[in-house]
Amino acid sequence: MLSLKRIRMTDFSKLMEKAKEIESKMKESQENIKKIEVEGVSGADDVKVTLNGEGTMISIKISENVLKEEKVIIEDLITAAHNNAKSQLKSKTAEEISKASGNFGIPGFKWPL
Repeated sequence: MLSLKRIRMTDFSKLMEKAKEIESKMKESQENIKKIEVEGVSGADDVKVTLNGEGTMISIKISENVLKEEKVIIEDLITAAHNNAKSQLKSKTAEEISKASGNFGIPGFKWPL
């Protein structure tokens, strides 16, 4: 009975070590994600939107050619560029998360974007 308790404590200790390792890697991953910047484009690069790792738009660039267009077209181009950037951000974020969690087998883990 005593040896069974020792085995359980050893397993628990290993589990706790693994949890601390995961926590450390996830914190590092979160810091790396904050540093990500992605640029989404639309309209043959006439509209460019840059998002940071938290999904905040940090810049938008609109070419002079686009400003001659109708308002609804400009709005659509901005929306398309933003969606393009958001898609890239999701991909880069998932990539970063998988670096941290890949070895630990966390099935179905998704970053909330």
